[in-house]
Amino acid sequence: MNKTVMNKTAANRTVVFEVEVMFGDCDPAGIVFFPNFSKWMDASSLNFFVQCGVPTWRELVKTTGIIGTPLLEIHTRFVQPATYGQRLQIHTSVQEWRGKTLVQKHVVMRGDTLICEGLETRAFCIRHPDDPDRIKAVAVPENIKALCR
Repeated sequence: MNKTVMNKTAANRTVVFEVEVMFGDCDPAGIVFFPNFSKWMDASSLNFFVQCGVPTWRELVKTTGIIGTPLLEIHTRFVQPATYGQRLQIHTSVQEWRGKTLVQKHVVMRGDTLICEGLETRAFCIRHPDDPDRIKAVAVPENIKALCR
């Protein structure tokens, strides 16, 4: 079950995406297998844009050519383990806007307990005009920044 809550401050917007840890998300010791945190942060990244009112990538590709925000870099710091049957909340916000990229911060909590934190650098991309099999980063649209602040 996924649940979304949005908190807005004058400085930035934080969207909370909730996941329930399933048995299959865990290793044989019953601890969440670490790549699942990346999967949930990726889902929370997309959910952040949706909850902020950014049109879907399918719509944006039609109107602006933007196909999405591929991941360029990720840093994750693990603090506590999690196991199946628990509900985790991923608090996602934009930490920094750059010319063609943004840095999203994800704070994974189990209630008041910090589980892990992640930083993702993502680029707004279109299909490369000379080779549709490649992608190219473009300037972050100001209207998208405005929706997400």
